[in-house]
Amino acid sequence: MFNGMDPHWDLYLPALQETLYMVGWSIFLGTLIGIPLGVLLVITRPGHIFEQPVFYQIVSTVINIIRSVPFIILLFALIPFTKLVVGTFIGVEGAIVPLVVYVSPYIARLMESALLEVDAGLIEAFQAMGATRRQIIFNVMLKEARPALVLSLTIAIIGLIDATAMAGIIGAGGLGNLAYRYGFQRWETLVMIITVIILIMLVQLLQTLGNRIARSMRKD
Repeated sequence: MFNGMDPHWDLYLPALQETLYMVGWSIFLGTLIGIPLGVLLVITRPGHIFEQPVFYQIVSTVINIIRSVPFIILLFALIPFTKLVVGTFIGVEGAIVPLVVYVSPYIARLMESALLEVDAGLIEAFQAMGATRRQIIFNVMLKEARPALVLSLTIAIIGLIDATAMAGIIGAGGLGNLAYRYGFQRWETLVMIITVIILIMLVQLLQTLGNRIARSMRKD
């Protein structure tokens, strides 16, 4: 119904696809990095199954430093590294590298919080039965924390959607770039409104899906 009002209607679907592409690859790669980091943060902390205080403190400090840097600054600070990895710092490909660097420590902290919710008594019981560290990690910690892990990843995905919108400032594509080029630079308010509505619908859909998956896991 906006065809007569908005001459850019044909740009929304490609922009949405670019956003989903960036979020998809970033959450995939960020999860591959973030989950192992989250597990390490838990098992190496003082009093846990693989206590390594020095290692824990180093990893925790590095994660805190990266998380302290605003994403918009991270975008520009990583330009040399991004060009080295993908050959460019603009466009969809150029945004994925800083997005992965941004979300990986975020996921690690979320994973850490989720895994720390696992009952310590349960872990001690498995240790008493002679379970190995690997068995405790996969059969106890990760299994028991599945609902919290799903909700944590949902939060991370939504955070990535916000970050892709900021990445649009450097020409990363996606809905953020569409809103910036047309909604802000050209003062086309309707473009901005439609973009915001699409983002709200996307976030609501993902949050609802994450909640349902987590709820079904709690019933298992």
